Order: sequence, then structure tokens, then C-alpha cells
Amino acid sequence: MQTSCTMDWPSRLQVWMELAESCGLSTLQQGIQQVWKLLLICLISRLLFRLGGVSWWNHLVSMLAGMYSLFLFFDLHMLWVMLLSVLCYLSLLLGPRCSSRGLFLSCAILIYLLVGELHLIDTVTWHKIRGSQMVVAMKAISLAFDLDGGTVAALPPPTEFLGYVLFVGNVVFGPWISFSSYKAAVLGRQLSWLWFWRSSLSLLKSQVCLLVSSCIAPYLFLFFIPIHGNAFTHKWLGAYENALSFHFSNYFVGHLSESSSMLAGAGHVEEKDHVRWEMQVVKPLNVEMPRSMVEVVTSWNIPMSRWLKTYVFKNAMKLGTFPAILVTYTASALLHGLSFHLGAVLLSLGFITYVEHVLRRRLAAIFSACILSRPCSSDCSHLHKKELWVWLLNLCFTFLAIFHLTYLGSMFDAGVEEEVEEGYTAIHTIRRWSDLSWAGHWLLLVSWIFYRLIL
Repeated sequence: MQTSCTMDWPSRLQVWMELAESCGLSTLQQGIQQVWKLLLICLISRLLFRLGGVSWWNHLVSMLAGMYSLFLFFDLHMLWVMLLSVLCYLSLLLGPRCSSRGLFLSCAILIYLLVGELHLIDTVTWHKIRGSQMVVAMKAISLAFDLDGGTVAALPPPTEFLGYVLFVGNVVFGPWISFSSYKAAVLGRQLSWLWFWRSSLSLLKSQVCLLVSSCIAPYLFLFFIPIHGNAFTHKWLGAYENALSFHFSNYFVGHLSESSSMLAGAGHVEEKDHVRWEMQVVKPLNVEMPRSMVEVVTSWNIPMSRWLKTYVFKNAMKLGTFPAILVTYTASALLHGLSFHLGAVLLSLGFITYVEHVLRRRLAAIFSACILSRPCSSDCSHLHKKELWVWLLNLCFTFLAIFHLTYLGSMFDAGVEEEVEEGYTAIHTIRRWSDLSWAGHWLLLVSWIFYRLIL
């Protein structure tokens, strides 16, 4: 491909066409080949839910379809996911019957994940099945806490439990759904054009995000927005490209999980006279142009954010706000596995979101302005709401959040194949942040010092 800095428009269009042919078509083809069988199984399961009139039949269909989907993606390695599912049910069945089932099961799952990753399963296989194991673990833990809180009256039978944790719509790509949402999904709601349209639209969005991640973001400042500067500029532009590619790969999975879940029957909201199909896993605009880092973490994976808030953060609040935040991000890191780079990013996010939250809360009190991490309600007590300087200050925090996203996402480059399959090493993470002079962590320290000075 031509890479001249002075490329004219005809040459640039030619490069775009070459990129579309060499990368775009092959990426779309591979993307469809990987997921069409899963989507077909979700659709068939939806039809069987519709035809089945007995609840145990629908739960059996959900369980068997989920097992087959796992086999398609992981071959016999799916037995590890099945083992975790059985372990979760036995822990709930034989464990304590008091109000500590959620904590007991969480500890049992943590031990299984640590032993499995460190001693039982090779690294490449573990990274392949990690997402499915995380979804199963989140479902089982949420059910245990719901049993403790009385939201779910009694432990469901084995078929119903396995139908839930192995639900075909989200056992491979997620997202987490509650037990009540699963039961509503397998009731066999009437088919509609709206249901098919919403699931198809999410599938289309996922393929667009896959194209951006694979064929646009890595060449953003080379072919699409040519910006050339010194070595310092080149490092940060490359970091932004890495982060953007990683972001859109997450959006791809998020929108794909929306499509598969809705095809299987999840994600509907009952209204007075009709059923509205709506499932939102990611909000890309809130991540790429965020009001705050708090908005980023809640929009990155909406169901997981809700799960962490409901079952981790609220239960840890007795320790205090900051310890509860650390516990929440630590739980998220442990669910993702013993990965140094993910743990480093998530724990850094915990400190960044906390400092940003308290700093903006303090500034909002000093200036009586709507500059909190989250948008104020229309009846808030702040004197300054829509003035230009308020808008500019919020815009500064937006650019600050983009800077942190670029810094944190800089390590998620394509790298060598072994690093991608086995996970990035600690040396890789340290080297990436060191190349950027640890700017994000220094800025975090400066923000915290400034907050303490104005406290």
C-alpha cells in the first residue's frame, strides 16, 4: 500500500479501496463464519421455547443448546465450563442454608478459578474459555445472593439451574442476565418483527464495530486522518489507535451478545399492550466521548456494571466508599482471571474513578455548578447549570477521560500471536506505560493532591 505523507485524494481513495478489499471483506467473512451457527441455534431455541408448553422442557432445551454452543466454540474444553456449573449447583445445594450462600459460593468459585488457572488448565485454553466461565460464575453468584435476600424463594431444580447458567443466548459471549430475566426469556413470547429487527440491528452494529477494530482503527492516523509529528506525537497517536481498536473489539462482542440474547428470547420489556424488545450491553458514544471515567466504566459493559454494583459494591459499602470501590474492581479483576495487565488496568480505573468523583464533587460544591461525574437532575440545587464556563469545564474533564482511556488502552496492541492467546505479560504492561512516561498515573497523583489541597 502507498503510505506517502503527501498522498492526494485519488491515491487515498485507492488505498481505502485496497484496505476494504484486503481487510474488510475477509474480516466480515470470518466474523460471520464464526457466529452464524450460534445465531442459528439461538433462533431454533427461541422457536422451541415458543412451541414448548411445559417449563421443564424449555429449561432442558436451554441447557442442551447452551452445551452444544460451548462445544462449537471450545470443543471438549467446554467440560471445564460444565464442571464449574455443576460445582456451583452442588455448593448451593450442600452449602450453608443461612444468609451467607452468596459469600460461600463466591469463595468456592474463586478457589476453582485460581486452582484451574494455576494448576489444571493450560494458559491458552484458559483464555479461550474465560469469558464463558465468567458469565457462569456471575449468574451463579447473583442467584446465591438473590436466595439470601429472598428475591428467589428456593433453589431451582438442576435442569432449571443449568438452563439458566448455560442459557444459549449468552453462555458464549455474555452478557449476564438475572434469573428472573432468564425465566421470562424461556416463556416463549410471541414472535414479532420488532424482535427480529432489534436482534438483526445489533448484529449489524457488531459487524461494523469489527470492521472498525480490525481495518480502520489500526490505520487511523496513517490512511484516514493523516497526522505526522515527532516521536512524542507518534507514541501517543499509536497509543490512541491501540485503545480505539480494543474499544471497538469490545463493542463488537457487546452488540453480538445483544443479538444472540434477543434471538434466544431475552431482553424484552413488558408494557401495557405490547412487548418492547430492548437490550443494551454497551454505549460506544459514552465511552469515546465520555462525561467522566465513571460514565466509561458503566457504559463499557452495562450488565456487568449492574452486577458489580448490586452484588459486590452494595455488600462492601459497610467497609466505606473507597474500600468498597477497591473491592469491586478487585472482584472484577479476579473474575477476568490472573492477568496482570487486566488487573493493573482495573485497579488503576478504581483509583481514577474515585479521585475523579471526589474531585468533581468538591469543585461542584465550591462553584455551585453542575460539574459532577454524572449529569445533574433538572431540579438540582446548583446555581450554575448551563453557563459557558460550566460547559467548558465539563469538556476539560471529557478530554481528561479520553487521555486516561488512551493511556490505559495503550497496552492492548496486536502484539505477537502468543501474547494475544496467552495474555499480555507484566513486562509488556510496564513497557507500554513506561513508553508513555507513566503519564496517566502521574496525572492521577496530581489530581489527588489538588483534591486534598482544596478539601
